[in-house]
Amino acid sequence: MNAWLGVVSAEHVRRAVDLGIAQIGHGKRSGLARMKAGDVLVYYSPVESIGDRDPLREFTALGVIEEGEIWQADEGCFKPFRRRVRYEPFTPVPLGDVRSRLALTSTPTGGISSAEA
Repeated sequence: MNAWLGVVSAEHVRRAVDLGIAQIGHGKRSGLARMKAGDVLVYYSPVESIGDRDPLREFTALGVIEEGEIWQADEGCFKPFRRRVRYEPFTPVPLGDVRSRLALTSTPTGGISSAEA
C-alpha cells in the first residue's frame, strides 16, 4: 500500500468526494495510473477555490483507491481522467494543527533529512 497526496482546491475536493472519484494533475492520467487498489489518497487544499488569494491550508479528504479501470470523463472541452475512490468520513484538518507531526512539513526544507533516510 502507498499513500498519495493530491493538492486540490477544497471546492474541487468536495465535488470529487460527492462523485466518489479521484482526479489529479489537472485531469492527467499518469498520476492515477501509479495508484493501486488499496492505496490511500489524502487531499490537501491550499485554497477554497481556484484563484483565491486567501489561503485555506487544510487537509480536506481521505479515501482509499478502489478496484477498477481509469476512465476519461467528458465535460465538453475538458476530458479529465478519473478513477473510483471510497472516501472516509472526514473533518478538515488545518495544516497548522499537524505541521510539527508530519515529516513532510516538520522542517523548513520539508521532507526527511539525510540522517533519517
